[in-house]
Amino acid sequence: MAPYSLLVSRLQKALGARQYHVASVLCQRAKVAMSHFEPNEYIRYDLLEKNINIVRKRLNRPLTLSEKIVYGHLDDPANQEIERGKTYLRLRPDRVAMQDATAQMAMLQFISSGLPKVAVPSTIHCDHLIEAQLGGEKDLRRAKDINQEVYNFLATAGAKYGVGFWRPGSGIIHQIILENYAYPGVLLIGTDSHTPNGGGLGGICIGVGGADAVDVMAGIPWELKCPKVIGVKLTGSLSGWTSPKDVILKVAGILTVKGGTGAIVEYHGPGVDSISCTVPQHPHRTGVQPALVSLQCCRAHSCMATICNMGAEIGATTSVFPYNHRMKKYLSKTGRADIANLADEFKDHLVPDSGCHYDQLIEINLSELKPHINGPFTPDLAHPVAEVGSVAEKEGWPLDIRVGLIGSCTNSSYEDMGRSAAVAKQALAHGLQCKSQFTITPGSEQIRATIERDGYAQILRDVGGIVLANACGPCIGQWDRKDIKKGEKNTIVTSYNRNFTGRNDANPETHAFVTSPEIVTALAIAGTLKFNPETDFLTGKDGKKFKLEAPDADELPRAEFDPGQDTYQHPPKDSSGQQVDVSPTSQRLQLLEPFDKWDGRDLEDLQILIKVKGKCTTDHISAAGPWLKFRGHLDNISNNLLIGAINVENGKANSVRNAVTQEFGPVPDTARYYKKHGIRWVVIGDENYGEGSSREHAALEPRHLGGRAIITKSFARIHETNLKKQGLLPLTFADPADYNKIHPVDKLTIKGLKDFAPGKPLTCIIKHPNGTQETILLNHTFNETQIEWFRAGSALNRMKELQK
Repeated sequence: MAPYSLLVSRLQKALGARQYHVASVLCQRAKVAMSHFEPNEYIRYDLLEKNINIVRKRLNRPLTLSEKIVYGHLDDPANQEIERGKTYLRLRPDRVAMQDATAQMAMLQFISSGLPKVAVPSTIHCDHLIEAQLGGEKDLRRAKDINQEVYNFLATAGAKYGVGFWRPGSGIIHQIILENYAYPGVLLIGTDSHTPNGGGLGGICIGVGGADAVDVMAGIPWELKCPKVIGVKLTGSLSGWTSPKDVILKVAGILTVKGGTGAIVEYHGPGVDSISCTVPQHPHRTGVQPALVSLQCCRAHSCMATICNMGAEIGATTSVFPYNHRMKKYLSKTGRADIANLADEFKDHLVPDSGCHYDQLIEINLSELKPHINGPFTPDLAHPVAEVGSVAEKEGWPLDIRVGLIGSCTNSSYEDMGRSAAVAKQALAHGLQCKSQFTITPGSEQIRATIERDGYAQILRDVGGIVLANACGPCIGQWDRKDIKKGEKNTIVTSYNRNFTGRNDANPETHAFVTSPEIVTALAIAGTLKFNPETDFLTGKDGKKFKLEAPDADELPRAEFDPGQDTYQHPPKDSSGQQVDVSPTSQRLQLLEPFDKWDGRDLEDLQILIKVKGKCTTDHISAAGPWLKFRGHLDNISNNLLIGAINVENGKANSVRNAVTQEFGPVPDTARYYKKHGIRWVVIGDENYGEGSSREHAALEPRHLGGRAIITKSFARIHETNLKKQGLLPLTFADPADYNKIHPVDKLTIKGLKDFAPGKPLTCIIKHPNGTQETILLNHTFNETQIEWFRAGSALNRMKELQK
């Protein structure tokens, strides 16, 4: 597309006397608000275009879509060093989004910064603290009562510092962003690992810790290691029971939970548009009323968002789709036709250049893709639905499905609910209900209100479902589950994104599988993992056998969305009189004290708190579930530090040897003992340490309790950054085999900190109890700025130093 200035010039020449008017109209069109909640904050496609042109001229090569958006937000595009996978980019994101569990610590850190207002549009979303127990309205009332202190803090802090506040009941943060804030070309950071959901609308949306969000809210350029780009070329077209969820389930099986680390996954190819097209079923074949059947032959932005959302499970920085007609349609349907029209003008910058290069290329033929179900215990253990029953029998996994759960930030759109309702409608027509328990989580208040109006919610209730509150609920462990006892072996199937051990219900024996909402619904009706809806028959109430038809549903409601209740709080124009109170006796909120500054010396005789065996996610390091209530109180939540990690020494969780007393006890208690006695400590970890959630508490807690370094074979991206932000040393073995040289009873000395520099390894001396020593090398990914964070004690301390 021609640059904006050239377009104006051409139109001026063509229209002669109307020159001024045309230029004026184009300027008005170019001045489009990012959202109707912030009418004076405008989309800057002109700046994006300018920066892209600068970088393209410098690099002299075609650019991928993700490069266009990322480099288009560079703080200094003319001078920024750019090398994929190596250099650190200084970026200017367009906005920040925070969910209530992480927003507490983010806002406490922002308060500590001493700044009066946020520098970019920012929002808080109350979705994590609502526990699934009895059903939507009752659970919401209970949550408002239990969490009143926290909600009040977030609401008043938002009002004080210029942050929009979405009240409890609004919906899940990522669905709210999709409906109101995401747009093609946006660079958005969010304090939740599934922020990449926004890639379904063509944005680069990246999950971060709260300290990163504070940088952006403070107006400081945000640093990100220049991502590599993994291309996923889609060909063919989806059909039958195969859904877009199966694309990411297949990709997870290919790349594993760490295969996307340090990279953006960019979907492209002719199959992208085919994701938006399936063969519609006829009402007389499915038993579904016409209102439940798509006559538009479409899949949508929501399906692309599903794929991007679960990209977090492969460790990817984010995922993105190119701008297309489905995104335009969704923007228009959600009241943002002006954004769609502007995106049309700048479309060349919202799709990849022809001939662009990917660091890795995966090709998936959608015509050959089969329905998948992944799990248990890890989201990258991929199985075709047709095979999972026999695999389960072989492995001894329970075949009976106790609960089927649909919704979550991954699959809770209008179309997701419609496709599940289409399956349920067929079962009801034959007199059947779910054999398993069945729960439904709408993605937002808008989705809830619309599926109630259009009949989907009632159909899902009729088949045996319970409609939960518009919140994360069981997906993140906010589930007061009563049907089993802890330790009881059982199977659940969900349309969620994450299924680590104990993730949903805190029961380590729950075998959780993730799949599409329509497959969940079919399996909940059948009640067993051995059911394959593509080939198997069900027996109706009349004794006759029947087969479920592949479901189809409208991408968007035929009428306008029903917005439901108004749940948004605008920050006031004048907040000078606004108070934000944190009681010194509160058990849920605690003002932060600055961490100690580095003393200028090497770290000597570090005690090993725990040597972790195998997978150690942020759920293992800082458990969720009942601990969510302490997310605003650092000292209280530190009582869950590493309680889920497996200790190499004894194969147990939350049981480590105290090096002084020689007694085994809980990890947090041992860490507190060391801190009280001035003993600094270190954690030894395995591969991809800290995968999963963006929760920075997994970095704050070890720092608070006296930790100084975490040494592993490798780190997940967000967690590694979070550790650096809090003044800890995330280090990796130069030789991964050196992990085996360290024993829990050893002491470690880390040398070279006086000359700490980018790219320069540190030395570690391992001191064994018998008096012998070994020396190994430790690598790191610190740049100069991050080294300053370490020296200052934390990134927040460094920010304060710079203000002075």
